[in-house]
Amino acid sequence: MQKTTLDVGAGEYRERLGPSLWTLVSAAVAGPMAALVFAPIDTTAALVIGGLVAVAVIALLVAGSPVLSVKDGELRAGRAHIDVALLGDPEAFAGEEARTARGPGLDPRAWHVIRGGIDGVVVMPVLDPDDPTPAWVVSTRTPDRLVAAVRRAQLRRRTPSR
Repeated sequence: MQKTTLDVGAGEYRERLGPSLWTLVSAAVAGPMAALVFAPIDTTAALVIGGLVAVAVIALLVAGSPVLSVKDGELRAGRAHIDVALLGDPEAFAGEEARTARGPGLDPRAWHVIRGGIDGVVVMPVLDPDDPTPAWVVSTRTPDRLVAAVRRAQLRRRTPSR
């Protein structure tokens, strides 16, 4: 289910934060529930409607998943975006540290793109003094790759082109 790309030459990173397998299985239960509602009317229609509901719910979950990307000196997390030059040094967390970063250690003023079922977290402080958001906190399946992509994009921003 993991779909990430990293183009080292171009410094690009892209990851879709899709739902976990268990979330998809749980969502598929909506189909049989819809079929039970229509079963007294017509069993064939109930089966068709149940199948369509299950497919529609799963499709909406997958299509509505946010995308993380680092491209052209910009970090995108879902619909939000920020120039990497305005970010401090990103920190990657996994395991118990990640649970703390997205739980008790989470600043409520920070920008969050957190998804259940995704263990890794990257915290990036915001350096812009005019921005009321102190940090960006994003879930990722590959925290080290996201940190590397942000650092590479920051280095490209600081290095003048020839």
